[in-house]
Amino acid sequence: MPSCQELYQQANQLPPSEKLHLAELLLADLDKPDQEIDVIWKDEAQKRWQAYQAGELITVSYDTMMQKYK
Repeated sequence: MPSCQELYQQANQLPPSEKLHLAELLLADLDKPDQEIDVIWKDEAQKRWQAYQAGELITVSYDTMMQKYK
C-alpha cells in the first residue's frame, strides 16, 4: 500500500478539478454520523433550550448580531 506522501505526490499531479473531486470524496468518507456525538449534541441542545425558556440566557437579536459584521 502506498504511503500518504506517495499518494499526495500522485494526487498533486492531477488537474485542479480532479484534486477537488478527490478532496470531496475523502471528506465525504470522513463525514459519517457518530451516534455518540449526536447524543451529546442532543443533550446540549436540550439544556440550552431549557435555559432559554427559563430566562437564564441573555439573548441578542439577529439584527444586533449582524451589526458586528457590517
